[in-house]
Parts: sequence; C-alpha cells; structure tokens
Amino acid sequence: MSLYIPKEYHAQLVPETMEQAIKMLKSNFQEELSRQLNLRRVTAPLFVLAGTGINDDLNGVERSVSFPIKCMGDRKAEVIHSLAKWKRMKLGAYRIPANYGLYTDMNAIRSDEDLDNLHSLYVDQWDWEQTITEEDRNLEFLKATVRKIYEAMKCMEQTVYETYSHIYPILPNEITFIHTEDLLKEYPHLTPREREIEAVKKYGAIFIIGIGGFLPDGEIHDGRAPDYDDWTTPTTDGHKGLNGDIIFWNPVMNSSIEISSMGIRVDKKALLNQLKIKGCEERTNLEFHKALLEGTIPLSIGGGIGQSRLCMYFLRAAHIGEVQSSIWPEEMIDICRENGIHLK
Repeated sequence: MSLYIPKEYHAQLVPETMEQAIKMLKSNFQEELSRQLNLRRVTAPLFVLAGTGINDDLNGVERSVSFPIKCMGDRKAEVIHSLAKWKRMKLGAYRIPANYGLYTDMNAIRSDEDLDNLHSLYVDQWDWEQTITEEDRNLEFLKATVRKIYEAMKCMEQTVYETYSHIYPILPNEITFIHTEDLLKEYPHLTPREREIEAVKKYGAIFIIGIGGFLPDGEIHDGRAPDYDDWTTPTTDGHKGLNGDIIFWNPVMNSSIEISSMGIRVDKKALLNQLKIKGCEERTNLEFHKALLEGTIPLSIGGGIGQSRLCMYFLRAAHIGEVQSSIWPEEMIDICRENGIHLK
C-alpha cells in the first residue's frame, strides 16, 4: 500500500460543504469546457462488446471487468477503460463538423489499479473529442487547445476562491510546455516520474508533450496505446508526438498531480506505424481500426479530464477518497482517519 500523509493536515471544508463544492465544481467546469471547445454533451456507455477494438486497452496489461450477456449467446461485454475510440466513432456518426465536438461523463472500473492518494478502483472523468482538419494536425493546434482547457481550469479556480475565500488560487497565469525529450536532457539521471515532479515544481503547471514513443535512451516516458493518441508524427520543433499530459504541482501532497491525458488522434499513417511498433498489426481487422483505415471516422483531438482529481486539487484534499466514493483497504481507511483524512 502506497499512502502519503501530509503533516498537520486539515480538510478545507466540512463534509456537508464538500459535497456542495463538488457539485458546484463539476457543474460549472463542464459548462466552461464546453464553451471553450464548442462541445455538446452526449450520453456514453458503461460497457462495450469485447473484440471490437472500441475499448481502450490503456498500457495493454490492465484487465477489463467483463461479463457474459445472456440474451446474446453469452457474448462478452467489457466495462470501458476509457472512451477514446468510442467518442471518435460518435463524431462520425453524428457528423459533427470541424472545430466542434462532444463531451460525456466517463465512469470506469480499473480493478488492477494500485490504490493510493490519487488512484482509485473507480475512475470518473470528462471524456471529450473534437473534429479537426488535416491542417489542424500540428503542434501549435495542440498547444492552442491545451491553453483553452487551462483557461477553463483557471476560471474554475477563481470560482472556488469566490465561493470559499480561504482557498486561494495558486495556478500560474500560463501553462508551460515541455517535451519528454527535453526533460530527459535536463534530468538524465532521474526516472520519468521524477522528471515530471522536478519540472512541475519549477513551473506550477505543465503540459508534457510526446508520451508513448521511444526516447533517445531507448525508454518511454509513459505508456500509451498505439491506436488513439499520435505519438510518432514528427513536429516542427524536431521532436515527435502530438499528445501529452496536463500536470499541476500539488502543494498538499508536495508532489505532482496529473489532471488530464489528451492528444491529436492517429490518422491512417500514424495508426499503421504505431501498431507495427507495438507488434499488434492484427488489430487492423477490428471494427474501430477498419473504420479508421477506410476513412469513415473523422480526424480528431480529444482527451480525458479527471473529475475527482480536479475536485481534489481545487478543494485541497489529500486523498481522492475525500471527494469520491469507492472501496479502500481497511488499513488505509484507519491510517487516514487517524490523520484527519476521512474517506467516503
């Protein structure tokens, strides 16, 4: 069990007020995100059919929660890991034009998760996807989109302060962009996680570009599935990758907190290249991959934004269990309670 206990921790809000704050945060943020990115809300599935290629396989090692469907000859359904591919298919089904998109509530169960202050068996996030053009598939468009999302987060932080005046804003005015290769050059003797911490401690809020592809040392910064984010396309700055993570410095935990994973999605060329790199070219026979290669799915940019993580950060909570209900080891519950951290 991994658990960090802040010294002399005190919750910023009593439980009753915390519930009100969570409701306010979730309601207001999704409206601001929708305004910034021209998104409309849609309803999403909790599970999809196995074997279609629609479910996100994350790093390829996490097991999905599954069950047989009696009235369909016991065909297997899987609880989604994320909606990265489903959203893109819906852009095509709804014929959403470029510069417009959709968002939804994504609820997932990740039974292989290592539970700690940030990780839960239950994942709740806003999944969003926006149709783009071929001309939009570049680094500057990615950065412009990140800035819009960051602006929505800054607006939310100000709203929290105006509602609860003892919770002061701490985000910097601008988010800093850093490529994984540059992080490796600056901190060659640190692990990828340690590099993130050093960078975000310095800047307060960063977007790390190029996650999933091999770095000059032969390693990857972090895992990415080969069939949604584009982490191989060369960019004008001499690097590769059109995806990344939004990460904030979290003073309560004295560490970093990843708020969002996002990116420009693969086109035909990037899909085939990344499937080959990962050794899973057989996926081209799956429903999602066939549709993409046949051109019936539009080009897009998209990502996920952690709902509970965003609430945890803005309300200065020490554990994600303070802002969401889940299952926790009894030992973790006891240690947290002894230190003023009350898990739901």
